[in-house]
Amino acid sequence: MSTYVIGDLQGCLAPLIQLLEQIQYKAGQDKLWFAGDLINRGNESLETLRFIKSLGNNATVVLGNHDLHLLAVSYGFGKLKRGDTLSEILTASDRDELMEWLRHQPLFHYDEQLNTVMTHAGIPPCWDLHQAQALAEEVENELKSDNVDEFLSAMYGNKPNKWSDDLTGQDRLRAITNYLTRMRFCDENSKLDLASKEGINTATKGYAPWFNYPSKVPESCHIVFGHWAALEGKTQKERIHALDTGCVWGGSLTALRLEDRQRFSTPCTINRKNS
Repeated sequence: MSTYVIGDLQGCLAPLIQLLEQIQYKAGQDKLWFAGDLINRGNESLETLRFIKSLGNNATVVLGNHDLHLLAVSYGFGKLKRGDTLSEILTASDRDELMEWLRHQPLFHYDEQLNTVMTHAGIPPCWDLHQAQALAEEVENELKSDNVDEFLSAMYGNKPNKWSDDLTGQDRLRAITNYLTRMRFCDENSKLDLASKEGINTATKGYAPWFNYPSKVPESCHIVFGHWAALEGKTQKERIHALDTGCVWGGSLTALRLEDRQRFSTPCTINRKNS
C-alpha cells in the first residue's frame, strides 16, 4: 500500500485519471490525499467533485480557498467571480449532497505513522503542530454545525492579518481560515500579506514565504501543501513539499508518494474556461 498526496486539481479530472494510471493506483489498497482546491477554473469541476467523493475512505481531503468559496456561494453568502467554473455544481441534481459532503471535510490532516501534515496553504511559523490542529478543528466544527451560515457569511476578508490567541468570534475563525487556506507571504511575526500571490522573489519588503521562517512544527515532521502554483513545486526545504504545479494553467499535476518522497507528474493541457 502506498500513500500519494496530489496537488490542486481545480476541476481538472482528465489529468488526474492520467496521473492515477501513471502511478498504477490500486483502488482499495493505495490511499490518496488531496491538498485542497478540488474545483474551480477547470472545466470538469462537477465531475471532479463527484469522483473524489466516490473514492470514499480511500481519499483524504483538506479544504482549500476555492472549496470554501463554493460553499459560501452555495449557501448564498458569496458571488461567482469572473473565471469561476462552479455553475454546473450549483445547478446539479446532487448539489445538496455534494455540499453536505464538502462541508464535512477538514482543513488539517496529520498522519502520525507517516509523520506528515497536510493543509492547503501550510502552517504559519507562530503555530506548533498541536495548536494548528486544534485551531483547524474550531473552523471545521463551525462548518459542520448549525452555525455554518454565520461562518460563511463572515468568512471573506483580509483582516485580522496577524494571529493572536485573544482573537474571538468570527475574527478568530476568519484568521484561522486565511492562515490555512490563503497564506503565502508573512513577516517574522506571522503577519500575513494576502495581496502578493506571485513567486518567492516578489515578496513585499519585510515579508517572506511562510516556510522561510523557523517553524514550531517538529523538524522530523513533513509538511505538504498546495495553493501556490507560482512556486512550481519548489520550496528549497527538504521537509516542506509544494504540490500545486499549475495544472489548470497548463502546467502539470503532481503526486508525492509519502513512503519514499518520490514525485510523479503528468503534463496538462489548459483546462480553464474563460468567462
